[in-house]
Amino acid sequence: MSTKKFEEIRSGNGAKMEIRTKTLVRTSAPEKGCIDRTWNMALMENQAMRKRAIQILINSYKSSGTSKQLELRVTEICNQDRAFMLVFVASFLTFMAIGGFPSIVEDMKIFRRERLNGHYGVAAFVVGNSFSSIPYLLMNPVIPGAIVFFLVGLQQTFDHFAYFALVLFVTLLLVESLMMIVASIVPDFLMGVITGSGILGKMLLAGGLFRKPHDLPNFFWRYPMYYIGFHKYVSQGFYKNEFEGLTFPNNQAGGSLIITGEEILKNIWEMEMSYSKWVDLAILFGMVILYRLMFFGIIKASEKVTPIIKAFMVRVTVKDNSSA
Repeated sequence: MSTKKFEEIRSGNGAKMEIRTKTLVRTSAPEKGCIDRTWNMALMENQAMRKRAIQILINSYKSSGTSKQLELRVTEICNQDRAFMLVFVASFLTFMAIGGFPSIVEDMKIFRRERLNGHYGVAAFVVGNSFSSIPYLLMNPVIPGAIVFFLVGLQQTFDHFAYFALVLFVTLLLVESLMMIVASIVPDFLMGVITGSGILGKMLLAGGLFRKPHDLPNFFWRYPMYYIGFHKYVSQGFYKNEFEGLTFPNNQAGGSLIITGEEILKNIWEMEMSYSKWVDLAILFGMVILYRLMFFGIIKASEKVTPIIKAFMVRVTVKDNSSA
């Protein structure tokens, strides 16, 4: 039929050719639409078949014994390794906070020059330095802490994350306070980093993370390092926040089928369960205030002692020159 019309168009005049050409286009549009519709339906049916096949494979795998064994193994690994992840946060991440020591040394240099010019006192410097660093220290536990907390599968509740971030924030603030004390005593950059690393290393070794508290030697390591080091309270706060209220499969022979998180904290990790995790957080806050007061006292004492030492050294030098 299309060929016939085309012959009639060729034998006609120009006007008829235009009209009949339009008619020919109109008659071919339904055929093109039918082809497009058939092609699209074939594509949609092909995509639906692929989705059904993938869904059948996924459901078959989920109902298999291999999938169930893998889920049990992943759950067991998460329950065991969450403690080691908390040890990593309480030890390594807090230890790396010593990287802010160079800026503290520069702040001390600027403070000494401005102190000589009489711009402000020691109390204003301590208070201003404390509050100025809080927003930056708060960003570290909130943003990277959220990534770590929700990535490894800890308790997915807001109150547990808030406590986790708060303990990490107080710990960073405490390490900064400790580094400020070191910077006020050892103004040299290299010696200050070595001294601060040594102090944090001693506290870390005696914090009950690598050896249980009852396995620590009584002299020096347990009394007094275990109790004056902040790692003890950081680890106890993290562990109580994570393990309290949970139950785990018990692999020990002759015992019950499940074991509670409180029993793990008391019997395995040897944590002090006579007080709550909020007491550990309050102790960390108290240590921050104590370190800031120590920093204030050291600066005030150095302002009084340094002129006496310099005057003594001058007298000794003058006496040696006169005797010579």
